[in-house]
Order: sequence, then structure tokens, then C-alpha cells
Amino acid sequence: MNYFITGTDTGVGKTLVSCALLYGFAALGKRVVGMKPVAAGCTEGGQHEDVTQLRAASNVLASKGQINPYCFTQAIAPHLAAQFIGVNINFARIVESFTELNTQADIVIVEGAGGFRVPLNAGQDSADLAVQLGQPVVLVVGMRLGCLNHALLTAEAIAARGLTLAGWVANVLDANMAMLNENIAALRQRIDAPLLGVIPQQTQPDAREAATHLDLTLLERSDGHG
Repeated sequence: MNYFITGTDTGVGKTLVSCALLYGFAALGKRVVGMKPVAAGCTEGGQHEDVTQLRAASNVLASKGQINPYCFTQAIAPHLAAQFIGVNINFARIVESFTELNTQADIVIVEGAGGFRVPLNAGQDSADLAVQLGQPVVLVVGMRLGCLNHALLTAEAIAARGLTLAGWVANVLDANMAMLNENIAALRQRIDAPLLGVIPQQTQPDAREAATHLDLTLLERSDGHG
């Protein structure tokens, strides 16, 4: 089973959770590979920190072009970064890379760009890409003031696209967030998917450590496996 990782916003820990899932499934003996279809904020040499981390957490060797079909230098919205250099983000190219990775691995973890509805080209957004790939979605909720509305709207948008929300992760961005546990409880009550785990705030993000806070058996149950 493959998963599409989205978040309530940019900078909420999608890469951290994606890598944690890769490490967790690898520990269960799975062949795993991460994919970042679209990345903005790459170096002149075409390197991107998220892609580097995903490759490091994968145990299947794949080319950078397969893992990251589109990499743009400017750290702005992907469709704008693409427009700036006269490139159109073509979903067919992404699907082709995903299909190639899917033949090499048991599990492909696809990390989306930004939030669920971030535009990718003139007429399509990240939600459209998730639909084309047809994977269950894992939602990363950055736990900070305002996250309840963002999380519930995103869960609603995922359902509106006919996609399965396989689970969600509470990633604590603000350790001093007022009534943190109560906020998590409010989301558990309202999101019709299992809470896979709560990742404490980390000074230096550590995906291996984050993996210890996730219960992957909940994903298997939500997918009807195991």
C-alpha cells in the first residue's frame, strides 16, 4: 500500500512524517522509497533538502529524476516557480515516475507540496495529483494555534475528492500551545480516521525518533489489511 502525505500548511512536518513512515515500514521488512513530485527552493545544482532526506530514509535505490521529477530554484508556490522558468508541471510525467517506483518498492511514500490544495499548474492542484495517484492520504497536522480549522477543512477537502484519509499525525510545533491535549482530543472526535501518533516538538527534527511515536498497525487496519 502506498500513501500520499499532505499537511495543514507548509512547514508542518510533512517531510519529517514521510521519512518516519519510511523508517517505520523499513523496520517491518518492507522495501520502501520516498517521492517528492514537486519541490521548490532547490539549489542551483538541483538539490532539495526534503528530497535528500527522503532518499536517505529509503532502502530502495532510485534515480533523483524518479524521486523528484520537478525541482525549482525559487522557494515560492510551485506553479509560480514553474511559470518563472517557462515550465508546465505535467502530471503524466509524475505518474510515470510513480509507476516506475511502484514496481521497485513495496511501499511508495509520496510527499505533496505545501497544503492539500496548493496549485501545481494553471488548472490542477495537489489534490488533483492525489486523485490521479489514487493513494490513501495521511494528514500531518502542525499543532499550533489555528490548527483545528486547518485540519478539519483539509480532512473535508480530502473526503470531497473521494479519497481515503488513512490516518493523521499530530506534529507538535509549539510545545507551549495552550490546551494541547484538549486540541488533539477535539480533532480525534471530529476526524474520521485514526490518530497514528503524536510527535513531540523537536529542536532538531529526527525522523528515526519520530517513527517511534507512530503506530503503523493503525494504517494497516484502515486499509483493510492485517
